[in-house]
Amino acid sequence: MKHTIAICVLLVSSSVCLADKDTDISPTIAKPGKVVLNESFGKAELGKVWAGVKGEWKVKDGAIVAKELKSDKHAAVLTCKLKNRDSIVRFSFKLDGSTKGFNFSLNHAKGHLFRVIVAPTGLVVRTDKDKKDTSIKSELIAQAKAKFEQGKWYTLQVEMVGDRVVAMTDNGLKVSGQHPRLDTAKPNYRFVMRGETLSIDDLKIWAAE
Repeated sequence: MKHTIAICVLLVSSSVCLADKDTDISPTIAKPGKVVLNESFGKAELGKVWAGVKGEWKVKDGAIVAKELKSDKHAAVLTCKLKNRDSIVRFSFKLDGSTKGFNFSLNHAKGHLFRVIVAPTGLVVRTDKDKKDTSIKSELIAQAKAKFEQGKWYTLQVEMVGDRVVAMTDNGLKVSGQHPRLDTAKPNYRFVMRGETLSIDDLKIWAAE
């Protein structure tokens, strides 16, 4: 196991690009295939594909509005129950109030895998530690500083192909990297947030070719 972890560390790579504001966020490493989900949240309730694990997740004015509940003593978590491996995910988001940001999180079959962390001060991509195997630590894949203003809508796109990931936003931020742990089947997509409130809209998921 120790030899395997050493190899993984050597294979981690990343890059950061700060492009012009309002840059195009068309896919860069994948070709969009079949549309798996196209959700504008026009109905009053979330569909069967969604499961609110923690916190409060409601549809309001055509968007998901989320907030952390102190009684949970846990971040708010919403799961999209769609199995995936290579895919492209794009959605709009808005931070409000005391929101500290959110994670767009991916799991593997036995636990947490990696996440794209959106904070008011920037964007981070990192793997998750393995709670069952303490030799597998969280590792930074890529990061970049930028400002996400409260009360303003942005669009985030995440491409996942094999061991590669690219995350970019429509305010000109782009981070990319590789890690061998990413090349695996994933049982769902998850949104994780702390604070009040996060809004999510115009979610679209493609299978990546």
